[in-house]
Amino acid sequence: MADRGAAAGGGAIYGLGIFGGLVFFWQQAESFWEYLLAILQGLFWPAFMVYEAFQALD
Repeated sequence: MADRGAAAGGGAIYGLGIFGGLVFFWQQAESFWEYLLAILQGLFWPAFMVYEAFQALD
């Protein structure tokens, strides 16, 4: 049976990335639409970072 502890740790790191992205982009926003965009950027920013990291390994 596989150990699931590593997957939980990876999810926690990814979750912290989402939270950090939300905080960063929220602080940059000044209008309603920028706040809406900040939420989207915060949710998807970690995925782009992981994608870029895999591109760098290639």
